[in-house]
Amino acid sequence: MARDVDLVALSLLWTEGADRKPARRSAEADPEATGLSVADVRTLVDLEEVLARLDISDVPGRAGELRRRAEAALEAARRTRLGVVLRGDPGYPARLDPIPDPPPALWTRGALGPCRRAVAVVGSRSATPHGLELGFRLGQGLAAAGFEVVSGMARGVDAAAHLGALRGGGRTIAVLGCGADVVYPPEYRHLAAEIEAGGALVSEFAPGVPPRGWHFPRRNRIISGLSLGVVIVEAAQRSGSLITARCALEQGRSVMAVPGAVLSGRNRGAHALIRDGAGVVEDARDVVEQIQADWRQEFEVGSIEVGSDTTAGVGSDPIGPAGRGGEPLLKAMRPGEAYRLEELTAATGLLPVEAMARLTRLEVAGLVLRVEGGRFVKAGPNVLR
Repeated sequence: MARDVDLVALSLLWTEGADRKPARRSAEADPEATGLSVADVRTLVDLEEVLARLDISDVPGRAGELRRRAEAALEAARRTRLGVVLRGDPGYPARLDPIPDPPPALWTRGALGPCRRAVAVVGSRSATPHGLELGFRLGQGLAAAGFEVVSGMARGVDAAAHLGALRGGGRTIAVLGCGADVVYPPEYRHLAAEIEAGGALVSEFAPGVPPRGWHFPRRNRIISGLSLGVVIVEAAQRSGSLITARCALEQGRSVMAVPGAVLSGRNRGAHALIRDGAGVVEDARDVVEQIQADWRQEFEVGSIEVGSDTTAGVGSDPIGPAGRGGEPLLKAMRPGEAYRLEELTAATGLLPVEAMARLTRLEVAGLVLRVEGGRFVKAGPNVLR
């Protein structure tokens, strides 16, 4: 138990309170900036020794305060039914252990598991409908190919990738920039519940910790660290997704990117990665083939199936039951009337990211038209005959 408390205390040291400056720097995969070498960060678990190396003035007092906070965090986890996986435990993901700044503790909702076949899909928070559709299809196709999908449950591409994995019947892992018991963005409460039931919500931040700006760059090293590779969708030149790509490169992971339009500037970051050698991705099949080539030693030959169901995750019918009149969005729309996204989510109960993904597929199938003002119109009734 003392070891558990010290590991949680060490986790609090790096993630909260007065030690935010080293926590920010370690988010950039530069533990040496804190005064500790990479080897120190990976092996030290003695709390007093770590505090002494950081030149903390009152080591016994600070150690006692951190241990009290650690015990309170463990009690909060018990009350809220969060799991905690500590570095060195059998359940700690093996792929995280050798990264430069491994989290001493992971708080979890759901079943984390070993994450042996995991791929990260991350991208723009302000994604276009095309980007949302790509995120959804990649998540669904990777799930169909037997991969877990890792992302950050942010608005946009991340949420679309999680949702695609769930709709594909697979597992998905959301790495959060807040406590695992805190839902952020708040409108994703239902999505978080689905992820918990079909995978896990994971955080290195203790229960109850709210989202803060510097948490999100820091958590990106865990997204890439859990994964065999990272796929970037719609990353602008200063996109936060590029931090995940940099972490992936430093950790020896595969890096892939989806090319896109050049006029808007939304894809400059992704295109820069491709120029630097990132794999080009058009669909889930490309991701599977890249992972198979880069990580062949991880799998038995032929154990990853690259079939037609990985290309879009929806087989030959791009809209599934929608073409047979089962789509709730079509039921909620009257031909000739224009609807805003928020009107459709209110009428159907769908999450905005799921509604947008479905609307994009319906548009491609010719069942919905996009009109001025970002509104949507149902096509004439004869289309459904």
